[in-house]
Amino acid sequence: MADMSATNARQIVLAARPQGKPKLTDFRLEETAIPTPGKGQVLLRVQYLSLDPYMRSRMDDRESYQAPTPLGNVMPGESVAKVVASHHPGYSAGDIVLAQTGWRTHALSDRADLRKLDPTAAPATTGLGVLGMPGFAAYVGLHVIAKPRSGETVVVAAASGPVGSLVGQLGKLAGARAVGIAGGPDKCAFLKDELGFDAAVDHRATDFAAQLAAACPSGIDVYFENVGGAVWQVVLPLLNKFARVPVSGLVAQYSAAGPGEGTDRLPATMRAILVKSVMVRGFIYYDFAAEHFGTFLREVGAAMADGRIRYREDYVDGLEKAPEAFIGMLEGRNFGKLIVRVDGESQ
Repeated sequence: MADMSATNARQIVLAARPQGKPKLTDFRLEETAIPTPGKGQVLLRVQYLSLDPYMRSRMDDRESYQAPTPLGNVMPGESVAKVVASHHPGYSAGDIVLAQTGWRTHALSDRADLRKLDPTAAPATTGLGVLGMPGFAAYVGLHVIAKPRSGETVVVAAASGPVGSLVGQLGKLAGARAVGIAGGPDKCAFLKDELGFDAAVDHRATDFAAQLAAACPSGIDVYFENVGGAVWQVVLPLLNKFARVPVSGLVAQYSAAGPGEGTDRLPATMRAILVKSVMVRGFIYYDFAAEHFGTFLREVGAAMADGRIRYREDYVDGLEKAPEAFIGMLEGRNFGKLIVRVDGESQ
């Protein structure tokens, strides 16, 4: 995708519905006029765009917890943006906000749910990761649903990402043993050496199942599910009686083009759930926001400030690079929270 003039707004729209894994041709970069805010509106200049796995499900025309993105519409997404013009009494030019702008350089908003950020308290980009939606999903799944106890074993896949990395660290703070599943030796080393996980297992290893079993000698009490697929099949036999499985995502299955490989594993899964009295709870983070988001910000923010919680961000420069980066993220190529630096200096 060629770069376009910075004097106009740019946006990336959904050009075609993916058949299986997304391709670059499923996206289209467009140039538009910079909009003018009306009464009660603010004009936002996007600085940082978050790329997240849930966006893949919104590219399909099928039922989900959020409506599909219509063809030709801007790809959905959350961003850190700067208010460059305001006709809204609650915002002034220069304010830094968290906004649902989509994949674009400029956006209008009159929404009351814009969240002001204080870059002096924490880097603004943490609002897209450890102190934002991914971090809150980790907090809800672990503390509200799974409630690990001291001495239990907590396992999470995609553990070097923004959700999984916080799951493991919160598990450690709760006194549990944290085991991370990640792709490649560098990510596994990061989990142990930088984040303090007790063990890390490479899901690409030929003996992945044996390695995970060895890392969980007392079985698994909490498995935070955000991947699904083959990883789930390896985890399932290791679940202890009364294990808890909060389910926040199934990234390995988002690009499935059909019913799968033809092996129906549901009967065996349901039998294990019954025999082991396993609690499986799917959840969407925003259903818990009213009651728990403030507590999450205070607790995780304090733990970040004193060094008990650490995080990693992975940057890509230029809005036009978002499709390629997004496709790579679905294949596990990112290392940390994936963020697009949309442009240079804000207007």
